[in-house]
Amino acid sequence: MIENERFTKKAKSHSISQLPSIRSQSKERRKMEEPIRAASQQVSDEFKTLVKTEDLNSLRHLQHLILGRLQDSNAVLSHYNEFAENCFADVSLEFSRNTRLLKSMKADLDYIFLKLRSIKSKIMATYPDAFPDDSTSDAFDRRPDLELPQCCIM
Repeated sequence: MIENERFTKKAKSHSISQLPSIRSQSKERRKMEEPIRAASQQVSDEFKTLVKTEDLNSLRHLQHLILGRLQDSNAVLSHYNEFAENCFADVSLEFSRNTRLLKSMKADLDYIFLKLRSIKSKIMATYPDAFPDDSTSDAFDRRPDLELPQCCIM
């Protein structure tokens, strides 16, 4: 505890001894900043003379008009987004239900065509003259493969 008191006394005496040098540095800094401020003031005054006040007021008015239009557009788009989100929620349930129905129908049709092919092959094995030659050649399944992308089907 005694060491702590010594440390704070040294720190206070050290900071007090540096106080005059800090003050002199701040005075020097102020002296250097004054010409810079004067120059910046002069430049800003020159800019004010280049642009007319009426032009600035018309620009400000146009900016307010554009801001109003953009806010209106933003409100319309927000309303439309909410509407589209609600429509999507309604349609997505129906879409998923129809997708499941189509997949089950495809599985059923695949099973039916598989059975038809097996029956046809049994009939051909038993009665070779039952079908003309044209119907037996690669014509068992002329359905397009729906799982292939359309770009690959010629």
